[in-house]
Amino acid sequence: MEIDVIIPLYKPGKELFTLLDKLDSQSVPVHEVILLNTGEKYFEQLIYGTRFLEKYQNIKVYHVSKREFDHGGTRRMGVKKSSADIFVMMTQDAMPADDNLIEQLTEPLRDQVAVSYARQLPREDCAPVECYTREFNYPAQSRIKSAEDLKTLGIKTFFCSNVCAAYRRDIYEELGGFVKHTIFNEDMIYAGTMAKRGYGIAYAADACVIHSHNYSCRQQFHRNFDLGVSQADHPEIFEGVPSEGEGLRLVKKSLAYLIKTGHIWLVPKLAGQSGFKYMGYFLGKRYKKLPKKVILFCTMNREYWKNE
Repeated sequence: MEIDVIIPLYKPGKELFTLLDKLDSQSVPVHEVILLNTGEKYFEQLIYGTRFLEKYQNIKVYHVSKREFDHGGTRRMGVKKSSADIFVMMTQDAMPADDNLIEQLTEPLRDQVAVSYARQLPREDCAPVECYTREFNYPAQSRIKSAEDLKTLGIKTFFCSNVCAAYRRDIYEELGGFVKHTIFNEDMIYAGTMAKRGYGIAYAADACVIHSHNYSCRQQFHRNFDLGVSQADHPEIFEGVPSEGEGLRLVKKSLAYLIKTGHIWLVPKLAGQSGFKYMGYFLGKRYKKLPKKVILFCTMNREYWKNE
């Protein structure tokens, strides 16, 4: 059984070499690593003088322009470049925590389980609130989710992250793959489709990557605006499964965590970030009523709207 890894890139740094080395040392071998690079000049600058293609002989590199990049469409292109039975979607800033990532990630892919996503652990520089968010979204216990969990888990039933997730090709082809054109959230849109077709979504807590961001309030606003847009564009998945309740639960749990750990001075920052998140999400869900200038101010992906 062959396993490929597919990674979209944008202005990659030297950490890419570390990532590729870690993938090369996995307990279960990776057949090919497919790099989908946006902006050829940045990639060429990175690998200049490194003998990159000599060292990494199982690497395939494909270039797309910034205007051509699409969260769903570019990943679809990557899957078409692969012929493996299982493909793993990753991002360039997700670092395998050990040599067992691929083994632990692909182990649940049997029976009716169509996708398995990894646990995300915080980086060393991760802020306290973001550290708790990692714990909230990626607990230590594995589980398999299905449409039957909607009553108890709500929107989290469809939660899946292409920061690091493994997919069965046979089911992917059956369901038509990632959505061809989307601003964001292609992983949850596909996971929701799978769940509604009777397939399971596995969370593999033993498969770990190091990945976190210390987003500013403004970055949170832009990110959640695009999240709201993606949900508004796909009512077949998200209608009747609102995100607001889960967001409020995260805020309450984060507040309790800050008080418990003695980080009370961070409560105003939590309040600010939460407010910006909600404002972005609220406007994104209603983007069809907004002028184009307002949309371009709110989004983190201005190129997407040039293609609309």
